[in-house]
Formats: sequence, structure tokens, C-alpha cells
Amino acid sequence: MKPESKEPPANPFENVPDEDLMDHCVLGSEAAFADLVRRYKSRIVNLIYRFIRDHQRSEDLAQEVFVRVFLHRERYRKSGKFSTWIFTIAVNLAKNEIRRKVRLRNTSSLEALAEVAGPSGFFLKDDKPGTDRTLEREQLNTMVNTAIQKLPQRYRTALVLRDIEGLSYEEIGDILQIPGGTVRSRINRARLMLKDKLKPHLRTGA
Repeated sequence: MKPESKEPPANPFENVPDEDLMDHCVLGSEAAFADLVRRYKSRIVNLIYRFIRDHQRSEDLAQEVFVRVFLHRERYRKSGKFSTWIFTIAVNLAKNEIRRKVRLRNTSSLEALAEVAGPSGFFLKDDKPGTDRTLEREQLNTMVNTAIQKLPQRYRTALVLRDIEGLSYEEIGDILQIPGGTVRSRINRARLMLKDKLKPHLRTGA
């Protein structure tokens, strides 16, 4: 009778909260750190990409984010959410990259770069029935990208963190180091500016 084959052990960190994983990282656990990378890599790459619009550079900066997380792991304070901490690092690196590109372009404006955003509740104007909805959505995204290019950086940042990443107002305030009231004001202002820029091309309703 053949011995029963044993299944490989499950990931011991699978259900461990991020903050507890950081405790293991501080103690030098490479497995715990690898699990944090697995959980956050795609989100960090996508977040950075929405600021700098460069896939390869976003991958590079995401790696830099995790290098900093590991090197400065002892600075993390468990009283705060790990996601807030790592997003702060990512946003700061993205901002630095924007400033670097601006200097290379010899321009003082930070508004030449765009990130993807997709506000809900808007649809393209089209008087012709039977318009393909996939094409419509692609056209909408193109117009939104163009409109967001023209938003000041502080409004773009707040908008992406809230409407794309789904962070709370408190988390955004911690990342940007501004009061909650200022966070709400910036997000509301960004939405209004975006809506105003898109108004000639959009109609409300389903």
C-alpha cells in the first residue's frame, strides 16, 4: 500500500493581518516580507502608473517602494495601518518622479502628466441608437485622461487615492499630511473641475 502523499503546507501567513506581518519582517522573516509584496505589488504598480504613465518606470519605482519598506521596517508603527504607510511611500516616490520629469522637460508645470480615472455616472453623448458600449467606454476613458491632465497635482492625487484606490478620507489625510476637511475639499473640487471639463461631451444618467 502506497503511503498517502502529503499536500504542501499552506501559506502560514495567508490570514495574518498586514500589521502582524510587519512584526515578522522586523524579526527578519523573508517569507513574511514576500507575502506583503504578493499582497501589494499590483496595487503599488498601478497607483504609481496613474501618476507617471510609464509601465516600466512604475515597475521600477514599485520595487524601490518595497526596498524602502524592508530597509525601514523598524520605523513602522503598528498603531497605524500598513496600507497607509506603504501608500505614503509610493505617492512620495511618484511625486519625486513627476518633479524629475518636469525638470528634464525644463518646465515649471506639473500638470503635463495624467493618471487614469473613471468617474461613475457619466456616459458619452450619442444621438444614434445602438452605440457599442465598449467603444463608448474607451472613448470616455480617453476624454477623462485628457481632462485629468489639466487638474492641478494636489487635486489629482486626492482624486486617485479616493476614487481609484478607495482609501478613506482619514487614510488620504495621513498620506498627504493634511486635515480631513482639506481632503474632502480637494476631492470635491477635483470632481467638480473634472465634471466641468467633461460637460460638453457628456450627458448624465444611464
